[in-house]
Amino acid sequence: MKTELEHIQPNEGSSFSLMVNPNLSDFFFWHFHPEYEIVFIEGADGQRQVGRHSSPFFGSDLVMIGSYIPHLNFDYGIRSSYEKIVVHLNKDFLKNVDERTPELLPIHELFQWSQHGITFGQLTKDRVGKRIKNLTQYSGADRFMELLSILFILSEAPDKVLLHEKPVKNQFSSRDQKRLDRIYTFVDQNYQRKISIEEVAFESHLSKAAFCRYFKKMTRLTFTQFVNHYRIDKAKKMLASGQSVTASCYGCGFDSLSYFNRTFKQITNRNPSRFLQNS
Repeated sequence: MKTELEHIQPNEGSSFSLMVNPNLSDFFFWHFHPEYEIVFIEGADGQRQVGRHSSPFFGSDLVMIGSYIPHLNFDYGIRSSYEKIVVHLNKDFLKNVDERTPELLPIHELFQWSQHGITFGQLTKDRVGKRIKNLTQYSGADRFMELLSILFILSEAPDKVLLHEKPVKNQFSSRDQKRLDRIYTFVDQNYQRKISIEEVAFESHLSKAAFCRYFKKMTRLTFTQFVNHYRIDKAKKMLASGQSVTASCYGCGFDSLSYFNRTFKQITNRNPSRFLQNS
């Protein structure tokens, strides 16, 4: 099974990412990422596939997934109308929590339990489902404080169920994580210009051939495919903010409008103009 390493950026001016109805029901997206993930989906029956666990959900689902645990998008194959909110938290979120900040220890323990994968029952879904959906109505410190409040409720939930008896093992070594983080940082800083494989290989302390083999092994993508996905994600944000197709094309690093249009449709199943109309 093809597993993709997804690179996620926090929303601008925020320490976490919030995605609303990403509309991936047509895509079998088996993936993993360093970030912790909270998913709330409502108005659908589907299949919960996290790590080695697979089980159906009915009507709604609320799940927390730990760092680097492979999982399938929860809306895959769903044809009814539904709402889906996905929260991604950096793997170093509350990294330095210890006995000096005992108030935050329940959340720290929740993150540790999330390495098993956690699903929550109807009681907790009723308590926090609407609040998760309403996170979009907050900004800045208010959004952060509301998220902390939600995390506290999840940490104390009496109806949480672990999806695996043991924590799901991280398939990346510490060395791999640092190297990939260095590659992603390089792409983030340079995606608006042409990036050669030679220079990113140099940043990775590998030869060009060794880098290409390594990156494909780690991400199941070629480096060009990864950069295109990254740039299209940037383009979608630019389009959603009201920028034109042309400005989004050149602003995210493409040097050909025709290639941008073709790549955008290949990745999102829509052309940029249609995306702009619906954003």
